Amino acid sequence: MGMATSSAVSMQAWTCEKIFNAAHTPVSAGCLTAGADPKRNTSTMTMHVIPRTIVKAAAFIAALAPLALLAWNFQQGALGANPLSDITKETGIWTLRFIVLTLIVTPFRRLTGITEAARYRRMLGLFAFFYGTLHFTTYLWFDKFFDVHDILLDISKRPFITVGVASFVLLIPLALTSTKKMISRMGGKRWNLLHRLVYVAAAGGAVHYLWLVKVVARPQILYALAIASLLGYRAVGAVVRARKQPPAH
Repeated sequence: MGMATSSAVSMQAWTCEKIFNAAHTPVSAGCLTAGADPKRNTSTMTMHVIPRTIVKAAAFIAALAPLALLAWNFQQGALGANPLSDITKETGIWTLRFIVLTLIVTPFRRLTGITEAARYRRMLGLFAFFYGTLHFTTYLWFDKFFDVHDILLDISKRPFITVGVASFVLLIPLALTSTKKMISRMGGKRWNLLHRLVYVAAAGGAVHYLWLVKVVARPQILYALAIASLLGYRAVGAVVRARKQPPAH
């Protein structure tokens, strides 16, 4: 019996780039090649599945490490004179870092040919939302004590707060619609259009970090340049692809 093949499945997460993962689809028991040793095929399947599972678990644990370290330093009294300010700062920076990592996946995959990297994009995007939620909650709880009037006044009067809140709000629908079920329910075209908001959120995060400080230093400049470069890469790629398409008749 000939080897059964699975159709290419396109999946997008956060950066709206099609990823074809048919080559990584697990082989079922009914897809063995005639004359092949079932035990050997099972062994091959296990070799492919186990490393991926281990790598994904390791990536998940690594993504939680900054939070664990922050909690440990807080418990040990190793933070600065204003620990709540340190917590707000660290959760905000890690939000920006995970956004950058999410945007890096596509150029990394294209330049290196390592398509496996695309499997971790959704996780990176959700961790960006996770740390963004911690960052925003710290601001609401410990800075404003959930005082709605004070929060609204702060948002309206301080531009960096306005941009930061707007950027976080843009991440909410992206996180809520990141599942395969939501992609199927919304349809690829509408889902892709919605998830382009990640570019706006990324730019807003960079602006929020720049405006946060009175004197712009190297970290703010580096993050701004990184995000600008990644967004520029996406823009150039979109223009090139549009030019390659045949004109409509």
